[in-house]
Amino acid sequence: MGTHIQTAPSQQQSRAAMPAFGIAGMVWLLALLILCYAPILYRLVNQWYTDEDMGHGFFVPAISAYIAWYKRDELKAAPLQSNPLGLVLMVWGALQSIVGTLGVELFLSRTSFLISVYGTVLYLGGMAAIRILFFPLFLLLFMVPIPAIIYNQITFPLQLLASRVAEAVLSLLGIPVLRDGNVLELPSQRLSVVEACSGIRSLLSLSFLSLVYGQFFDDKAWMKWVLLPLTVPIAITANATRVTGTGILSEINPEYATGFYHTAEGWVVFMVAMVILVAVHRLVNFIYAKTKRS
Repeated sequence: MGTHIQTAPSQQQSRAAMPAFGIAGMVWLLALLILCYAPILYRLVNQWYTDEDMGHGFFVPAISAYIAWYKRDELKAAPLQSNPLGLVLMVWGALQSIVGTLGVELFLSRTSFLISVYGTVLYLGGMAAIRILFFPLFLLLFMVPIPAIIYNQITFPLQLLASRVAEAVLSLLGIPVLRDGNVLELPSQRLSVVEACSGIRSLLSLSFLSLVYGQFFDDKAWMKWVLLPLTVPIAITANATRVTGTGILSEINPEYATGFYHTAEGWVVFMVAMVILVAVHRLVNFIYAKTKRS
């Protein structure tokens, strides 16, 4: 009488028994989501084009998609399995988009798309796919503008801070200045530190770039999360420097505080902030290497 030995199914056999969604299924369902959310996404892209604070929005989905594609081999090798909780997130996203559209609440309607994207990945690939794609999915948050109520709470303190720093530096340089809130009274003219000069634009862009920079230029997974909070003092310092520089240049020629010169100055200061970010990255690596050797 022969014996029958039942062997455990191989990994390949168990994978075959699971829903065969894979990368192709994610791409197809994400394309359908984009089609369903087209009206919301159209208005979002239009804001990227018209709102200088959100100019980096065009790069966010492109870079996120590239990083996700770069991780395709990890996805193929991972034990992907459908997770029904993803459907719950997709339904949540759909209901939130309806509420946001009816209530004319842009942040709700736009984040509903992200919730649906997260739900799609979870439904088709399970937690394994979420873990692998966590970073590119997190980056997508930067393509949605900050809610107006939070934006206003952030920008005004930044305006006041930039004004105070500019007042102190200009006084040290011997340039007479009188500050009234966010308005600087100079001998030649009055400078108003408006919302566009609050530094929120450089803070958002620099935060996004710090994560991308840490992803591509450092092998340590934790580095980008260290650089992210360090962009806050860098961006604030850079913006205060810009306001101070505008005050100095306006005393040389009032035209230097407006138009092309003001815009060019902003770009130069932002590039300097990027250089500082790179220098900070090297400093963190230097400290890490020193600590590791000791």
